[in-house]
Amino acid sequence: MRLIRGKLATDPVAFEAFYRRHIDAVTRFLARRVDDPHTVADLAADVFLAVFDSAHTYRPGKGSEIAWLYGVARNTLSAERRRALRESQLTHRVSGRRPLDGDDVSRLEEQIDAERPVRAAFEAMAGLPDGERAVLELVVLGQLTPSEAAVALGIRPGTGGGVAAADRV
Repeated sequence: MRLIRGKLATDPVAFEAFYRRHIDAVTRFLARRVDDPHTVADLAADVFLAVFDSAHTYRPGKGSEIAWLYGVARNTLSAERRRALRESQLTHRVSGRRPLDGDDVSRLEEQIDAERPVRAAFEAMAGLPDGERAVLELVVLGQLTPSEAAVALGIRPGTGGGVAAADRV
């Protein structure tokens, strides 16, 4: 029995028959690539959800149902691996950081409140050209000397065209 593209998404009996016909093959495909039974089960469910959503993309002339289904399974597995990598990278980034306690939050709230006028100044400068805004931020708000600001912006101190030179940064 061939996959009937239109019926698969609208006919529960057709979808169940398709599922029963292919669940073992999909499970084997995933089990060859993943060693956790819970992940295999989750991925198999995700594969058939993807099939439900993308049955209209199956083209019988391009190959068998199982070949198409393996493509869906491969894409599902790739998406899961990308998601797991992003999660791992995020976990690595936050590992070793301690959670904020009440005192930390209070101290940060005080600092945020104290910097409110400076945030207003940043907002007021938002329309300036980048170079001019950068110089003002560093000299006026950051309290650097013009020479220090020039170094921070990668321009030579004392060139006389600090703001104009900063425009090129």
